[in-house]
Amino acid sequence: MNLFFREMKANRKSLIIWCFGILFMVVAGMGKYEGYSSSSGQSINELMASMPKSLQAMMGVGELDFSTPIGFYGMLFAYLLLMAAIHALMIGATIIAKEERDNTTEFLMAKPISRRRIITFKLLAALVNVVIFNFVTLVLSVGMVSKFNKAGDPLDVIYTLMAGMFMLQFIFLLLGSTMAAVLKKPKRAASIGTAILLIFYLLSIFIDLNHKLDGLKYLTPFKYFEAKKVMADASLDPVYMSVSFAAIVLLTTVTYVFYQKRDLNV
Repeated sequence: MNLFFREMKANRKSLIIWCFGILFMVVAGMGKYEGYSSSSGQSINELMASMPKSLQAMMGVGELDFSTPIGFYGMLFAYLLLMAAIHALMIGATIIAKEERDNTTEFLMAKPISRRRIITFKLLAALVNVVIFNFVTLVLSVGMVSKFNKAGDPLDVIYTLMAGMFMLQFIFLLLGSTMAAVLKKPKRAASIGTAILLIFYLLSIFIDLNHKLDGLKYLTPFKYFEAKKVMADASLDPVYMSVSFAAIVLLTTVTYVFYQKRDLNV
C-alpha cells in the first residue's frame, strides 16, 4: 500500500490541474447556453441547423434539442469525453513508465514486492485518479445543468453518460499502461498512445460525416458512448458495453504479461 499512496501523492498536483480544466470546460460551456437562451429556444436550434453539414453531424444537430440545458450539455459532453480520455491515457502510460523515464527503476527493484503487485498497485492508483476525475465531472455537470434546468427535466441521463465516460476512461487508461508495458522505450508510451487516441477520435468524426463508414464504429471507443445515442436510448448500448469489457480484459492481460517479462531500463 505504500506504493499506492506514493503514486497517489505523485499524481495529486496533476489531478488538481485536470479538475480545474474540467471545471472551466463545464462552466464555460454551460455559460454559452445562458447566452444563447436569452433568445428563444427555437433560435438556438435554427442557429445550429444553419451550420455546415460537417459541424451538424459532429454536434448531433437533429438528434439533440439545444433549446434545453440537457440537450446543450449533450453537445458539450463530446469535449468532456475527449478530455477524460486524454487524462486517463496519460496517467495510465506515465504511472507505469515513470521509473524508467526518470531512471529510478532501482527504487522498485529494491523493494520486496513482485512485479505483479507493482503493476496492481500502480493501476489501482491510476484507477482512483480516474474515478475522482469522473466524480468531479459528474458533480459539476449536475450542478451546472440544474442551474439552467427551469423546466425540471430529469437529469438521470447525466449519470448514464458518466457511466459511459468511466468505461471510456478505463479503456484508455489500460491502453496507456499497455503502451508503457509493451514498448522498449516507455518514454514514448504517452505520445504514441495519444496519437492512437486522436486517430480513434478522428475516425468517430469521419463516421459521422460519411455513413458508408458506419461499419467501422466498433473500432473507435468514442462511438460507444455518444451523448446523442445515450440520450435517445436512455441507456448504454449492451453491444458496445460487451466490446468495452472485452477490450478491458485484453488490455489488462497484455499489460500484466508484458510488464512481468520485459527488461526494465535502469
